[in-house]
Amino acid sequence: MLEKMKEIIADQLGVSEDEVTLEASFKEDLDADSLDLFELVMALEEEYDVEIPSDDLAELNTVGDVINYLKDKGVED
Repeated sequence: MLEKMKEIIADQLGVSEDEVTLEASFKEDLDADSLDLFELVMALEEEYDVEIPSDDLAELNTVGDVINYLKDKGVED
């Protein structure tokens, strides 16, 4: 899942895939603003056919947080 996630995040945020690690913070490490994060969530929802409620977004600070969240929702690699 991390490899596909790297592609999506790098594309959405305009960063190198090398910068996208499990520990990478969207705001601090990847310089994402709220609009970037909104567009990223939309791309992830489309790719993984899952709905991510806005109430849950506050918990999703790193790439690893998103992967764990998706796995908890039953999304497979």
